[in-house]
Amino acid sequence: MNPSSSLASAAGRPSWPLRQALGIAIVLAGVLVLGVQFWQYVASRPVVLQALTGGSVAALATALGTLPIVFSQRLSDRTQDTLFGFGAGVMLAASAFSLIIPGIAAARASGADAWGAGGIVGSAILLGGLALLVLDRVLPHEHFIKGVEGRDTRALRRTWLFVFAIALHNLPEGLAIGVGFAGGDALRGSALATGIAIQDVPEGLVVAAALLAAGYRRPFAVAIGMASGLVEPLGAVFGAVIVSHSALLLPWGLGFAAGAMLFVISHEIIPESHRKGHEAFATGGLMVGFVLMMLLDTALG
Repeated sequence: MNPSSSLASAAGRPSWPLRQALGIAIVLAGVLVLGVQFWQYVASRPVVLQALTGGSVAALATALGTLPIVFSQRLSDRTQDTLFGFGAGVMLAASAFSLIIPGIAAARASGADAWGAGGIVGSAILLGGLALLVLDRVLPHEHFIKGVEGRDTRALRRTWLFVFAIALHNLPEGLAIGVGFAGGDALRGSALATGIAIQDVPEGLVVAAALLAAGYRRPFAVAIGMASGLVEPLGAVFGAVIVSHSALLLPWGLGFAAGAMLFVISHEIIPESHRKGHEAFATGGLMVGFVLMMLLDTALG
């Protein structure tokens, strides 16, 4: 190839860094436009704005829960297993008191009888467990091995299933916040958002602790722990928007998240927490986590 023609061709089009910068600028401009349109939509609907605020408070609480990991030292195996048990207890109580019971109540409020409500939520639980089973089979290994040399692939996949289940569980909680505000009682919606926010604090902690125990760097573990709560404001807005048209979806969403959490608890967390000989500490952590989340759920509604 003629060197002069190559130079002319290179001079006639942007270099790779410039093209990359232009691409990023276009994407950011698109995100900005969508953000402005979204804000205009939300600002014009007070109920949706209240739901977004309540969901954001819950997401902030999740982020605050990760702060102990910022200042903690390297966790011992016994501490890791205790925290895994604690996380399992939190998830077990949340699945019962934050998801299954409210899901049955939502189905009853939509007109189903006792058997129908139980059937709806029970079916959703099984679907949630099935979804996690499929995810467990198809989850790629390479993505999670990257940056964590020498770690067992199965353990990393187990950790990420745990993180995914926590994040998935936050979505119907956000929906519940949106539904609470959409009901027309701002005080009730605020109380519900506050209760969920308090419950989210230990969830942010266990997500960050699980990632740190899996060998990820502290900033990454904290960042993912914080990010796990970001689905809540999105869920709150979605719930506030669709509740008048699709309220029947709420019990399905609550049951689906509960099924996903129950699958992870039984299939992943409990076996992992008992694998290194610290069964008593793991079981004690589970019971403390269950009782703490039960108290938060029942006392804060």
